[in-house]
Amino acid sequence: MIGKDLEQAKEILERGGLVAIPTETVYGLAGNALNPEAVSSIFAVKNRPSFDPLIIHTSELDKVADLLMDIPEEARLLANAFMPGPLTLLLPRNEEIPDIVTAGSDRVAVRVPRHPLSRQLLAQLAFPLAAPSANPFGYISPTSARHVADQLGDQIPYILDGGDCEVGIESTIVGFESGQAVVYRKGGLSIEKIEEVIGGVKVRAHSASNPTAPGMLKSHYAPRVPLLLGDLTTLLKIHAGKRLGLISFESTFDEIPVENQVCLSPSGNMEEAARNLFKGMRALDQMDLELILAEMLPESGLGRAINDRLKRAAAPPH
Repeated sequence: MIGKDLEQAKEILERGGLVAIPTETVYGLAGNALNPEAVSSIFAVKNRPSFDPLIIHTSELDKVADLLMDIPEEARLLANAFMPGPLTLLLPRNEEIPDIVTAGSDRVAVRVPRHPLSRQLLAQLAFPLAAPSANPFGYISPTSARHVADQLGDQIPYILDGGDCEVGIESTIVGFESGQAVVYRKGGLSIEKIEEVIGGVKVRAHSASNPTAPGMLKSHYAPRVPLLLGDLTTLLKIHAGKRLGLISFESTFDEIPVENQVCLSPSGNMEEAARNLFKGMRALDQMDLELILAEMLPESGLGRAINDRLKRAAAPPH
């Protein structure tokens, strides 16, 4: 069922059930993060491998302070600047956080979403919510309640409808190693904005197995139709005659029908491109296509996170 009933969502979560929730980044599949059975249900519904850790969501960082061993000074600076928002902090946790949430890691990923509906829900709960994206594991992340219903609707008792996601790609994950800030996942908060607050950061490449933070697998966010990255003019010539879809940054092409093309931002706006990425990828994946062709964006601002998602969508399945 899709709706805006916070009381119904709260009741389901308090009895150990799952609810899909809106955030400004993507929709999450949420359950009580302190209830191992509820968290196990998340993995089962998504068919997600248990070695891939989850993010816990809360209405305020200090609300989960008693679950953490420490909040470094730089983490506090980032939280003050960007929470609520598309930032996740990887922080040392205590034993109250079940191992299944962190895949046995001694750190837990914590986020304060900006979406007002989910913040209201989280403020009313006595526990944080574990909430990976509300989609089958490895597939395109959902940016509307309808996306969730189309894929997982028969497995979730309630989908909290908060409209289309404002950001459209997952949060940026930042942790700390030996006093150095490390970006584990590029996302909806640009690295440039982070560096304005705490100075230079190290950017970790994604890993193919046993990730240390959520969303680090090499192949992820992928459509079922094969996706190729490269120069679109060249790719269109090589694959002429095939049933093609196309994802471009700000251009359209005469070689294929306009309805087969997703132009992420005709004005070249990175925020608009991020909002349209998963929605456009999903629309093409529902067409009768042999191949989706896509190009990289400028490697700056949110372009870095968009390129990360495109590269992983084009990677061979793990």
